[in-house]
Amino acid sequence: MPASPHVERHFTASAVVRDLVIGMSDGLTVPFALAAGLSGAGSSPHNILTAGLAELAAGAIARGLGGYLAARGDAEHYHSEQQREVREVREKPELEAAEVIESLAPYGLTAKECEPLVQALRRDPQKWVDFMMRFELGLETPVPGRAVRSALTIGGAYIAGGLIPLLPYMLTQHNSVALRFSILVTLLALLVFGFLKGRITGSGSVRSALQTTLIGGLAAAAAFAIARLIS
Repeated sequence: MPASPHVERHFTASAVVRDLVIGMSDGLTVPFALAAGLSGAGSSPHNILTAGLAELAAGAIARGLGGYLAARGDAEHYHSEQQREVREVREKPELEAAEVIESLAPYGLTAKECEPLVQALRRDPQKWVDFMMRFELGLETPVPGRAVRSALTIGGAYIAGGLIPLLPYMLTQHNSVALRFSILVTLLALLVFGFLKGRITGSGSVRSALQTTLIGGLAAAAAFAIARLIS
């Protein structure tokens, strides 16, 4: 019987998941802590909702902008290093050839074993530059449009997460009722979010769920306790 083809499944959307995690975790935690703190200070549901929505807008813009600038910075750094490697491959080929061997030494390859690769790279300067970027500097080619997508993903995830703890304040004018339901739905959302994050990234679903819920719960509890003490 013919052997079954070996299919490897690797997770390749780490950048998108990272942006979603940043936006969603902050969105669930920060407005939740703000609402809990204002509830502890005795603010009305209307004022809590107003402050929460204002923070949600500001937080989404700030975090989206941060994601945009970070991705732009990564791309600019990559292109700067790429230009430097282009010059060095053209002007200092012997030094670059030695760096190829040095880059592969941790993989157990000797200088003699690396020689055919060095000769092949010499014949294709562009491939040589790509090799140095990947193996010497450990830099991946930036994805076009990554900065804008990162900003939209982080900002959108922040808004989606932040609306959850604020939803009870939209539905009732009773502070204590809104706070209890906000705690319930937010902790549940943190639990589900942490579980899915662990499932996707392979870091352990239960551990991730408990860790995410604990951090969010502690942030809200601290804000509520501080507000109570001050008021």
